[in-house]
Amino acid sequence: MSLDSRATDTGADAAPVPLPMVAPRGRPRSENANRAILEACRELLIEVGFARLRLEHVAARARVSKATIYRRWHSKEELAIEVLHELAAPFLAIPESGDTRAELVAVAQACIARLTDSDFGPVVRAVLCEIAANPAVGDRFRAVVMHDPRDEVRRVVVRGMVRGDLPASTDLDVATELLIGPIYFRLVFGGALDREFGEKVVDALFPRNGAR
Repeated sequence: MSLDSRATDTGADAAPVPLPMVAPRGRPRSENANRAILEACRELLIEVGFARLRLEHVAARARVSKATIYRRWHSKEELAIEVLHELAAPFLAIPESGDTRAELVAVAQACIARLTDSDFGPVVRAVLCEIAANPAVGDRFRAVVMHDPRDEVRRVVVRGMVRGDLPASTDLDVATELLIGPIYFRLVFGGALDREFGEKVVDALFPRNGAR
């Protein structure tokens, strides 16, 4: 019997024959592969730095093909930023305590802990020159990684201004940079990064006698 005959014999009310499933082209995205790539990139950034980082070396260490990396990230800059983003633990909101100095110290300590309690600090150090010189990295670093801590500093400073603990003329952007900047300076050039240092930074910027 021909195919045309069989189609005619089924009648108008017959259920349609389902089409065979067609497998999608390409390999499925693998969470295991993603994890291996990110871990390999993190290790190599710490070992050799950003300038000497090569995606073929990442691929070899992660035991994937270079094409597998390029299907997920278009450049080593994109991959490095994602590594930083993963390592940057969520920046916890500083609860309002009524004590502006204590809140500012808590912000500084949270920034310090972020840099000293994980590989985030060493990876930042590895890509810092690129952050400064390459807008493709620097702009995304500021937008993706620094957004939360900058916003939290601003919230704490605004609360201090409302209380009268800080001058009403305080520049929020400058205050944020002056509080966080010394921490990153020590990360690069050396020096203790601990609570005592955070307290000294706060006292230097915002004297204990309050608003002027």
